[in-house]
Amino acid sequence: MISRRSGPLQAVCAALTILAAFVSFAQADDRTPPPWEFTDPKDDPFNPLRYIANNTLSAIAISLVLAAALAQSWMMWRKGGRCMLPMLIGEFTWAVGFGTRFGLHTQPDSRGIYIAYYLFIVLSPCAFIASEYMLLGRLARYLKSHEHLLIPPQRITIVFVVSDISTFLVQAAGALLSISKDVKISKTGEHIFLAGLVLQLASFAVFVILALRFLYRVKSRDPHVWAVDAEKPWHRDWRTLALVLIVSSVGILIRCVYRVIELSQGFRGHLATTEAFFYALDSLPLFVAVAVYTPFWPARVIPAIDRLAQVDGAPAPGAGDERSSADVKA
Repeated sequence: MISRRSGPLQAVCAALTILAAFVSFAQADDRTPPPWEFTDPKDDPFNPLRYIANNTLSAIAISLVLAAALAQSWMMWRKGGRCMLPMLIGEFTWAVGFGTRFGLHTQPDSRGIYIAYYLFIVLSPCAFIASEYMLLGRLARYLKSHEHLLIPPQRITIVFVVSDISTFLVQAAGALLSISKDVKISKTGEHIFLAGLVLQLASFAVFVILALRFLYRVKSRDPHVWAVDAEKPWHRDWRTLALVLIVSSVGILIRCVYRVIELSQGFRGHLATTEAFFYALDSLPLFVAVAVYTPFWPARVIPAIDRLAQVDGAPAPGAGDERSSADVKA
């Protein structure tokens, strides 16, 4: 039986295993490139991107993502912060997705490489979202401000991670069907994929609303708790971490909206076949969403954050590292 503490991480690993299986399936069903060349990639019916991936941009993207992932790995090793492990894993798989673009540069008609690219690029952010869910619960636990969350912190991670994994599976199923050579099945797969993206956007939007409501209520109804870290340096103040959470969430929201609009146009739409949109509206917002945690690693801002892991289990009253308005007023 999966324990509540390790559940989110094991769920992410299981989801990534499914992703790898889909990649293997796609590679086994690869398309043989046509024997002719097109002067304009947009005229190539076998090139799913309808452009030639820019190797320079791919190299820059991989370098930045790996730099952030390695820096955060070092921070986790030195400081802790297990709630960020799903995001960290997702950053490495995201980098793999960018790596496949080198293959698409030399073999733009390769169906298997394209499917591998699309799965890693589109599905890796599900792991980023899982860490956001876990972090909000730990903030509520740190402040002992459970009453300001519509969903108790003991359940918020479970509820939203289950939602995240469910939308991941819907998207993965849609991606698998969309690579079918049968036009009707492929179109059905696109619709399922779009439904998964819409559900993910709706779920994450609800989470962001809950987070904003939580912060507003703490500030307006419990000012002593709001200012509990006021005497600490600003980079050790929980409010800094809360701001980072919101900035990161906005980046993910921008990307989710872009992906929904992109897929609603179809795989041959203007957004899907323009490289500039991919980097400006997908890669850049997501990079900001993960990189912003590098200087403000949760375990640096709240050193005892790993001891707040009971947020995913039963309440643990009396934990010495938790705070409440009563503690502050006393």
